[in-house]
Amino acid sequence: MNKKENFLGKQFSWPISKKLLFLVLEDKVSDVFVCELIWERLFYIREKNTDNWISSQITPAYWSEKFVKAPQIISERKASVHLTRSIPKEHKQGLKNFLKFKGYKINELYPRRTRRATAVNWLIYWSIESNSFSLKEDKLPAVSSPSVNPAIGHLGDPEIK
Repeated sequence: MNKKENFLGKQFSWPISKKLLFLVLEDKVSDVFVCELIWERLFYIREKNTDNWISSQITPAYWSEKFVKAPQIISERKASVHLTRSIPKEHKQGLKNFLKFKGYKINELYPRRTRRATAVNWLIYWSIESNSFSLKEDKLPAVSSPSVNPAIGHLGDPEIK
């Protein structure tokens, strides 16, 4: 078994389910949590005794060459654009086709929200391609209220750039 197969055989912190994806879209989990969902699936690993995530030997070169340290996908435009470009064309409509998500209203559009939508679309793509989408919806993180200021995010989230 090669390293990637061994890594894929391990459980991720949170299985990807429709309910979890809607928590992201509804801003009921932090930006940090959303990033960690993606970082795990890009095979970044958390350094011991720190909150730093760094690339591993199996992090795709497309990511590890540009971001040795896991990027803040929601707060950093450059990382969000990189995530968007990593979604193959045939998976670009995942929100609409898979989740039946109608989008945000014009007055609800903020960079954080559009980047969260990109993150969800990437998670849909990844889950379908890796055949790891969970139909069980019993393992979910603690849910919070949507952030008071949707342009800024939750307490502890990195500043939006």
